[in-house]
Amino acid sequence: MDTAFRHRVNAARVAIRNQTGFFNQQRGRVSSEWKPDETRVTFADFAISEKICEELRRSFPDDQFLSEESGLLDEVVPVESRYSWVLDPIDGTNNYALGMSACAISLALMKQGHPVYGLIYDGSTGELLEGGSGRPILVDGKKFTPANRPFEKRTSIIALHFPLPAGRPRQFEALLETYRVRSLGSASLHLAYVALGRIDGVIDERVRIWDVAAACALIEASGRKIIYMDENPFPMKAFESNGAFIRYAAGSEGFLTAVQNWLG
Repeated sequence: MDTAFRHRVNAARVAIRNQTGFFNQQRGRVSSEWKPDETRVTFADFAISEKICEELRRSFPDDQFLSEESGLLDEVVPVESRYSWVLDPIDGTNNYALGMSACAISLALMKQGHPVYGLIYDGSTGELLEGGSGRPILVDGKKFTPANRPFEKRTSIIALHFPLPAGRPRQFEALLETYRVRSLGSASLHLAYVALGRIDGVIDERVRIWDVAAACALIEASGRKIIYMDENPFPMKAFESNGAFIRYAAGSEGFLTAVQNWLG
């Protein structure tokens, strides 16, 4: 790990940890409102976004800082710096505002538009999950090796993001009738749990880049696979607050083979 990279990862750990007390204190207590894109936002989203970006910007003034809550709804920001950061200050804001535990702080370090390291604070467990391509997954600073189990009907767990697109319930009939299905309400945790082996696979067609950039780095660290139903969003050339949804499936080879069969 080169010095510039290592300094950024260390600083990111500190910046996230510095916000976890506030994050936990405000959960279920902070007021919220609905944005024009029909997603919920709270004061805590803005506060955490500002604090993390401000702290990292002091150390890395030449980097770009791109947060779900940092720009106008229709803003498009070209990604021009060698290093950039993609932040979702609270992923799972619906859960967070209602005091439910499945929510997270998700921060991705990008290099030339690719997510090279991800850090996710899991609000349900208090764990800091991190990792990237060619580097191990760490859980609270300790190396973690994901379980490698077969994809099978008896034990496998699949995550979906509801509502499903029109026609999908019919295509997923076998999935819904056979497997244990979860919908946690946090896209970053769905994908991070696939990387950790807690969930065997996830299909999501309603996420933006800030929801999954950090968890994509964890997928790279885990050796599991992600396939995109449309164009690969990486390298990220521009940060679009109201860009198209990213549609993907991720998991083991066995799970991804089953997805292709379900979708035809």
